Amino acid sequence: MQQQKNKQSNKESGNVLVIILLAVVLIGALTAAIQGTSQHGANIDKETLILRATELQQQAAEFERGITFIMQNGFSEVDIRFSHPDAHADYGDLGADADKSDQLFAREGGGAYYRTPPEDINDGSAWEFYGNTDFPDVGSASAELIAILPNVTQEFCLKINEIIGYDATQPTDTVACLYDGAVSRFDAGTQFASTPNTVDPTSFSLKPSMQACVQCSSDSSYHFYHVLMAR
Repeated sequence: MQQQKNKQSNKESGNVLVIILLAVVLIGALTAAIQGTSQHGANIDKETLILRATELQQQAAEFERGITFIMQNGFSEVDIRFSHPDAHADYGDLGADADKSDQLFAREGGGAYYRTPPEDINDGSAWEFYGNTDFPDVGSASAELIAILPNVTQEFCLKINEIIGYDATQPTDTVACLYDGAVSRFDAGTQFASTPNTVDPTSFSLKPSMQACVQCSSDSSYHFYHVLMAR
């Protein structure tokens, strides 16, 4: 009887040891899986940032093509409009415009799609359209027509400048700020500034400076711009 108890006890001890060893193996496998997932996630994040930068550039290029179509149809640069139901009301009411051939986001005009910016690269602000800034070696000394994506993250600013070819460790810096909120929106009442804002030409390593992410010296905010039409 005692021998049977000893055998049963040894068997149970062996089972417990197997369970413990199995648990250790499972914990190790789980830890490795978690670490692998974290590393993979980091790679996805980096790749996603590049993809979103590319997507943003494609959106801006589509806007530029639309402006070209409008100008080729014989409109003046001051006639260009950016109305859309999802855009700020300052840009006008697209539905109320009887002749939409000067509208960027109308099929009869520029034929561009109104697109929301890619997620997680700025504070959610929509595209803005200004005629308030002159850029180094772009056109004359007049203000350019530009699209601006305001308040992008520093991480995105560095990445898109790197893609464009700027020194990624030093975002270009404006003397004032090319993003001016509602004051400078290009609409029926506000077109091109007679005295344009100027940027620091020494901070632009690429010229002509057709697009870049810049940091405003006034508040250290970051904004991406793309020249839609040089003047």
